[in-house]
Amino acid sequence: MEKLSCNPYLPEGEYFPDGEPHVFNHRLYVYTSHDRYGGKAYCEGDYIVWSADIDNLGVWTKQGIAFKRKSPNNPSGRQFMWAPDCVKGEDGKYYLYYCYAFDNHIYVLQSDYPDGPFNPYGKIHYPDGTDYGHGKNDIACFDPGVFKDDDGQVYVYSGFSPREPMIKMLKIRCHLNNVTSDGNQVVKLESDMLTVKGEPKMLIPGIGNSRQTSFQGHEMYEASSLRKIRGKYYFIYSTILSHELAYAISDKPDEGFKFGGVLISNGDIGYRGLEEKDAHAYWGNNHGSIAEVGDKYYLFYHRQTNRNEQTRQGCAEPLTIKKDGSIQMVEMTSSGMNGPFEPTGIFPSYIACNVKGKNGAVKCVSYGLIHTKGYSRFPYIGEYENGKQCVLNMQDGSKVGFKYFKMNGKKTVKVVVRGHQGKLLISDTIDGLIKGEINLSRSHRWASFSTVVDFGKGKKAIYFTYQGKGKVDFKEFELI
Repeated sequence: MEKLSCNPYLPEGEYFPDGEPHVFNHRLYVYTSHDRYGGKAYCEGDYIVWSADIDNLGVWTKQGIAFKRKSPNNPSGRQFMWAPDCVKGEDGKYYLYYCYAFDNHIYVLQSDYPDGPFNPYGKIHYPDGTDYGHGKNDIACFDPGVFKDDDGQVYVYSGFSPREPMIKMLKIRCHLNNVTSDGNQVVKLESDMLTVKGEPKMLIPGIGNSRQTSFQGHEMYEASSLRKIRGKYYFIYSTILSHELAYAISDKPDEGFKFGGVLISNGDIGYRGLEEKDAHAYWGNNHGSIAEVGDKYYLFYHRQTNRNEQTRQGCAEPLTIKKDGSIQMVEMTSSGMNGPFEPTGIFPSYIACNVKGKNGAVKCVSYGLIHTKGYSRFPYIGEYENGKQCVLNMQDGSKVGFKYFKMNGKKTVKVVVRGHQGKLLISDTIDGLIKGEINLSRSHRWASFSTVVDFGKGKKAIYFTYQGKGKVDFKEFELI
């Protein structure tokens, strides 16, 4: 497959979730946290900033480490750096805001360049020197989002609003007494990019105070982000359901927000009425925002791989914002920002947007690999060798889907698999009629098998369903 902006949009085997996209100097930069394959916790890596020319979103590059985890702010290197965000100051410098895991401070880095290297600059604090997060009316600092309005005023959004059991656990284990279920906060900053101006404001409600509001059922959980689009302010956040991103809209950046709707779920839950039992992929936490690139909009989010939440990968989808300001929920796709693929070429299986077992898909556990017998029956996207990914562990009834292609009739479909004998049934809808099948022979090494399928014409998906008594790993397929 030629280099296109498919999902995940970064190179194979890279794990950079929590994407905050911004356009600076004709390039689209994405500020992310950094997971590590085999990691046992979130965000074990250093900060690295990826970017692409806005006219070629299929080629992403990095300049090296933007900021090391082990630093003057974290001399032992034990603290993990969670989701950051960046803004260009009035002085032309770039300021990156971030937190360490439940450290309850917001740290600020500074650089002359949007992709670093960044250097420690300070912490957000009040005029009297009290660190933000430790004031009388402050809630716990978490995954800050930063926004500069047209008048130069900078706002920082922060907050973690979980359910009561998590609140109790954080009080006991982390000694955090200002975690609440009441939503998130916004603060203004002085021109020094560090000092709080005025008092913090609560922005949107959490599950603790959402009754009789428009947010009920989709309350604030985490992942604060703010965008200004066509004169309106859009607050993007992860809801209490965790797997979905939603938005709220207001005429002001720090008050008056009303719930707008759900943007995406990384299990497609809620899309066209799908329930959790109908999920199209493993789901777990989600974090992202909107990028305005020329006259187009893209929604950045992340997906789960390796059956855990510690190897997440960034994805992005085209987004349509209607004239009335509303945004319709989008589905996960393989083609992503690129739009439907041309129906010729080799397509790696790790770009699958739908991966489910005979009994559906399941939520990823929060920490560590899944070892339970039940989860061993499900297929998943994982690494088959260092840095190389594919769909692993397809068993009877496992289904893997790829959306979308500009189909033009009959195609030879060649798959590369290894494992037991069986069949791959091919369809163009998730539960649709079988359009073809490929017989598979047992092989411990990667082997090719093919058939001819008439897909008809138009925008089509491709689904592969395994039938057999064993299991297979699925490396790639080719359309000829």
